[in-house]
Amino acid sequence: MKRWPIFVLLIEVLAVVVFSLTYDSLDFRIYWLGGNAVTDGTRLYDEQLAAHWFTNTPFMAALFTPLAALPLTLARLMWQLASLAAFTWACATTLKLAGHPVSLKVAVAGGLLLGPVWHSFFQGQVNLFLLALVLADLHRVAQGRPAGIAIGIATAIKLTPGIFIVLLLATRRTKDAFTAAVSFAVCTLLAYAVAPEASRHYWLDTFYDTSRVGVPYISNQSPLGALTRTLRGTADVGDWYTAVPLTIAISGLLIAAAWARRGDWLTAIAVTGVTGLLVSPISWAHHWVWVIPALAVLIRDNDRPIAICGYILFALAPMWWTPYIPEPLRFGWHLLLLPVANCYLLAGLFFLGLMAVRLRQGVSTITKDASIRRSQPPRGRRSMRLARTGGREGGLECTAGRGARAGAGRPAVRFWRDAREYRP
Repeated sequence: MKRWPIFVLLIEVLAVVVFSLTYDSLDFRIYWLGGNAVTDGTRLYDEQLAAHWFTNTPFMAALFTPLAALPLTLARLMWQLASLAAFTWACATTLKLAGHPVSLKVAVAGGLLLGPVWHSFFQGQVNLFLLALVLADLHRVAQGRPAGIAIGIATAIKLTPGIFIVLLLATRRTKDAFTAAVSFAVCTLLAYAVAPEASRHYWLDTFYDTSRVGVPYISNQSPLGALTRTLRGTADVGDWYTAVPLTIAISGLLIAAAWARRGDWLTAIAVTGVTGLLVSPISWAHHWVWVIPALAVLIRDNDRPIAICGYILFALAPMWWTPYIPEPLRFGWHLLLLPVANCYLLAGLFFLGLMAVRLRQGVSTITKDASIRRSQPPRGRRSMRLARTGGREGGLECTAGRGARAGAGRPAVRFWRDAREYRP
């Protein structure tokens, strides 16, 4: 067994620890200050923290109250190590959904080199926790188990994971969607109990206000960000833009629901995550951690050239190579720079288009075998699957289990034994 993934992973973990102890990550400092300000009336949203607005929910600020009682450096180290654990959990869950195409050590070591991931550590962001929560819940859905609590918590922390509640509704997981909605409501009400004034101010005045962040900034890889940079101003986009996220949301969720109905929940998760990024008016570069399940889909389906190109793109993050000086009208608007300045956005649109084309092409390789087997409950010592054979009708085929050789010369006995164990 090659040891290079362990060596690379140890270096990356050491880098995270050293970085956490030495660098004052801006977003984490804002979270930390928000934990101190959440109970102080509306100051959480009326005053800038570390020269920036707090844009997350009151529930997010309330979660940081315990960390706000610790020294900043210690709190930051604990947060970054917890983020690393959440990312490892997310990679492990993704591999389970994908059928373990690579080892966990390779997945984590390679994933930490991707721009959205290391940028989340650089900023001290919450994205890796949201990724882990959503993946854990939808893995339960893929297994036919009750779910929804983790998605509700993730939505209460940051509203964008709420699109997965819509996915649950679109796939007729009504109970799970209801659980997620209740979980979101409970977390929101808890935050209201802790900070009633800040909660009222957020939900009535703040959460839809995009003027508190720099929409044209090159890190915003949403369609609104791209149009704002191209047209040189948010005011030039116009009210017609509402049709863009609406169209993307409907199309993306239809594609995701179709894959879920085929038993391929990994693709459904990846498509929904990317759709959420394209629907949101603000999709910072570190929000694009949904590239993890997307790359897993491509690797699993043997789309290696596309997967390699995607990995290189998100590892290099070339939009940072374009001029992004702090003048709103010069953020990569030049025609020749548009593909580079909006590379994450174009990659997301390409992925949605590719998954739509795969639907029209028929059942994918994973749906024909591994995905179907994973979507079915255990069936004793052996599992049965519908065999798709060229030029012949499909039939029940014994695929695993001890004692498969027993009765090999007695097909009738084996058939009735397998049929008795088969439970669709």
